[in-house]
Amino acid sequence: MKVSYNWLKDYIHCDLTPEQVCEALTSIGLEVDALEQTESIPGGLKGVIVAEVVECVEHPDSDHLHVTKLNTGDPELLQVVCGAPNVAAGQKVLLATVGTVLGEDFKIKKSKIRGVESFGMICAEDELGIGEDHSGIMVLDPSAVPGTPAKDYLKLETQSLIEIGLTANRVDAASHIGVARDLYAYLKLNGIPCELCIPDVTAFQEGEGEATPIEVIATDAAPRYSGITIKGVKVAPSPEWLQKKLLSIGLRPINNVVDITNFVLMEIGQPLHAFDLAKIEGGKVIVRKAEEGETIVTLDGVERKLSSADLVIADSKRPMCIAGVFGGEDSGVTDSTVDVFLECAYFNPVSIRKTSKRHTLKTDASFRYERGCDPLITEWAARRAALLIQEIAGGKVVGKVQESYPVKIEKKMIDLDYARIENFIGKKIGWQVIEDILTYLGYEFVERSYAADGSPVAAKVAAPSYMIDVYRECDVVEEILRIYGYNNIELPAGMRISVNATIKPEPEALRNTISDFLAANGFVETMNNSLTKSEYYSKLKTWPEEKCVRIVNPLSSDLNVMRQTLLLNGLEVIAYNINRQVNTMRTFEYGSVYSFNPETDGKTLASYEEHTNYALFMTGPSEKVWRADAQKGNFFQLKGYVELLVRRFGGDLYAMETVPAPADMFSEGLTYKLLGSGKELVTLGTISPAVCKQFGIKQPVFAAEINWPVFFELIKRDKIKYKELPKFPEVRRDLALLVDESVSYSDLRKSAFKAGKKLLKNVSLFDVYRGDKIPQGKKQYALSFTLQDLEKTLVDADVEKIMSKLLSTFTNEWGATLR
Repeated sequence: MKVSYNWLKDYIHCDLTPEQVCEALTSIGLEVDALEQTESIPGGLKGVIVAEVVECVEHPDSDHLHVTKLNTGDPELLQVVCGAPNVAAGQKVLLATVGTVLGEDFKIKKSKIRGVESFGMICAEDELGIGEDHSGIMVLDPSAVPGTPAKDYLKLETQSLIEIGLTANRVDAASHIGVARDLYAYLKLNGIPCELCIPDVTAFQEGEGEATPIEVIATDAAPRYSGITIKGVKVAPSPEWLQKKLLSIGLRPINNVVDITNFVLMEIGQPLHAFDLAKIEGGKVIVRKAEEGETIVTLDGVERKLSSADLVIADSKRPMCIAGVFGGEDSGVTDSTVDVFLECAYFNPVSIRKTSKRHTLKTDASFRYERGCDPLITEWAARRAALLIQEIAGGKVVGKVQESYPVKIEKKMIDLDYARIENFIGKKIGWQVIEDILTYLGYEFVERSYAADGSPVAAKVAAPSYMIDVYRECDVVEEILRIYGYNNIELPAGMRISVNATIKPEPEALRNTISDFLAANGFVETMNNSLTKSEYYSKLKTWPEEKCVRIVNPLSSDLNVMRQTLLLNGLEVIAYNINRQVNTMRTFEYGSVYSFNPETDGKTLASYEEHTNYALFMTGPSEKVWRADAQKGNFFQLKGYVELLVRRFGGDLYAMETVPAPADMFSEGLTYKLLGSGKELVTLGTISPAVCKQFGIKQPVFAAEINWPVFFELIKRDKIKYKELPKFPEVRRDLALLVDESVSYSDLRKSAFKAGKKLLKNVSLFDVYRGDKIPQGKKQYALSFTLQDLEKTLVDADVEKIMSKLLSTFTNEWGATLR
């Protein structure tokens, strides 16, 4: 939220600089995101000074130019050539000296004008940006002192704009008075002189005649609703002071009546709305729920279809505005408006929030209503706005203030125990400090309990109605602490903690280990929104759209479902970076995925499921180095990293059941399942070109998604054993086998370990060949075998025996032949 420092000073009189105000606000929980200094005129007229025209003669070579000599406060007079028709000796003027920049880029330079030197420019209003008159130079009051900077003479204000990062529970500070209240409490507690100045509205008087009646049908959605009828107003541009205040926080002035409602909104945090009385059909304002399918054209010119849950302000024929959210196009104040109906209400926050989300409308009014406005400030705000309208736009209040307030809203009563409060805080700050802070914040003391020595030990207080998040004693402690200052609470010499037993293996530690492993291998961690677009799932069978968890009131159509897989978010990241010339990437993400399991057979109830996954992505060639050219990425590179990761925790991909990866997502790939449970551990492969095309990706992308709960189950199976290092050497032998295309390396590996038993320690594939002299439908696998006996040194006879057994196994089981 934006707060103007100058505007804030209207409500709290103190000597703090903008920087000191920011420091104070941050310390009391209103964190300042930015402090911006702006000037009412860009540049602040730097270099422009007051000067006196001492001499003015006609230019010797022109019939309209004048040569002047100016007193600028220096001993020597300054010569300036001027073309204004009204320049004359004895005038006090504004002079732009050499080097001054006017506007965006008009720099004043020393020049010769028709042979006469000129050292500056005497300025007109429009040239300085303080008016539109260009008929002649700006002539000042004779009392102006030469040499005075124009900024000081014109009393130009430097605006300090404070941007506060409001949390959702601090809507009480969503106004200038709200910020001033907190700042006042802080300054008073710290002994800094200050005064809180809230505008007085006691001058408001009800008028004679018949006011516009109101009828509130939906009292649950509008617990308090009031209206004031004002007739005979003159709609016109707002006075300069009002326009400046609105512009200082980024609001565009519209007209005096509308600007006043916006002013009061930003002053006290209470939204108001002004209706053109002549446009209210039937002469009566009705607060009701909309009829299903009823339409309204809002101020942005959009026709919106309403729901029966939407609250509207209507007349006898149609809705005039969406209550608390957005005004209607046909009922607002225009230049021809003469009579107005001024609305001020407290609406149910839940009702406003749902309507705002349903129509994807975010306004200053809905921002405050949906967080909870002060229900007891409506009367003050309505009177304040009515007085300003009468002062600025004229008009008279007609009749009595109309109000619907069937159930009085009481302030929250909270019991406080001072000893318990100090125990919460962790420091004895004394009852006086506690009561001072609460008094400064606007709490009312209803009852007090006293100790034997007469000092208060407990109290019952009424919390201010604008503090919507204060219900219990612990909430009051938070208020005390933020004003007292968290930094003023010393850390104790000793701290007590309880140590809880954690499950083994510890999931968080394992996740960190995995993330460290991936980062060490060049992968960069990403984090994506769990919300995504349902359109992604419309063509997928593995993750069908009907299994998406849908958002009831999505922020947009691009964020209307929860993700079922991490792969699509990862492709968004890759597409984003490729569009910015980053073509080589290795990324990973750890996050939750969600699915909805609908009722299918009438027996199984619909359910929701959530679990976490790891996703890995590789795309683009490797970096070119001096000793090697860049290598294209491939599926097997990614598979290698997954294999290493699984092996790191005692798993073996080759000992798992495999099925082809989903064809709707991968053009090639495998899904690995745990033996025994059959649960899917990891799916990896090359992302289908059709899927890549959806994201505008033209280069191959290789991806893997690991089911974390299943992986965690695999890790828990791992039993670490220790054994002595081998004393006898290894022996390596190679075989070149001709096999059918349908035979995989995994098949041969499993058969080898089955036949080799204790002597075979490792099998690796070091070459695959298809081509010349290889029959159609065949391929050559070059395998390396590592043999070792833990009890003796292997001799040639032992090696030949096991190699013969391996070859026989490959021949019998897979039809392999030796090349």
